[in-house]
Amino acid sequence: MQRIPEPLKNLVDQLARLPGLGPKSAMRAAMTLLKWPEAEVRRLGKGVYDLRDALHLCSRCGGLADSDPCPLCCDVERDRTQLCLVAEWDSMLTMEEGNFYKGQYMILGGLLAPLDHSPADMLEMDRLYSRLAEGEVEELILALGATAEAEATASYVKDQVGSRFPGVRVTRLAQGIPLGAEVKYMDRETLRQSLRYRQSL
Repeated sequence: MQRIPEPLKNLVDQLARLPGLGPKSAMRAAMTLLKWPEAEVRRLGKGVYDLRDALHLCSRCGGLADSDPCPLCCDVERDRTQLCLVAEWDSMLTMEEGNFYKGQYMILGGLLAPLDHSPADMLEMDRLYSRLAEGEVEELILALGATAEAEATASYVKDQVGSRFPGVRVTRLAQGIPLGAEVKYMDRETLRQSLRYRQSL
């Protein structure tokens, strides 16, 4: 059996650590790179190399940006009385793509997983407390999802914020039946949430 050259093996091993890439997919990706023109491969390599130097975590919201504070936090047109709390940066991107929310954001850095006994100190609660202590935020919007982990995290955040900042209103995204769905196809938990968060017409 022919031995894989060491540089190729090292690259495949590194690529296989990326989410969604196993050893075979990593090998295919590496082989594709070998077929690219040299300038393209070098540009990709430089992009990966520069990633750490060019990107920063925003000190206010915790999002990835090429400046600190990030453009969203610097935008004076955004409503500073609303702070939307999301678990991860990609959730913030999704909210922004909709172009319907005009307040500020903060990234919590994950969710509590009660079954895994994940500690609350992994969450960016100190950053949240600092933002709320500035006194501008009147409403904290929890946009954490509808999983068991999201529920546990929302409950924890609500309790912590409620005891420290009683003047801040804590809300959450509406949950329930998605647009275009029929009641007969809904699971019990979705129906329970829909009934609990029903709205007046």
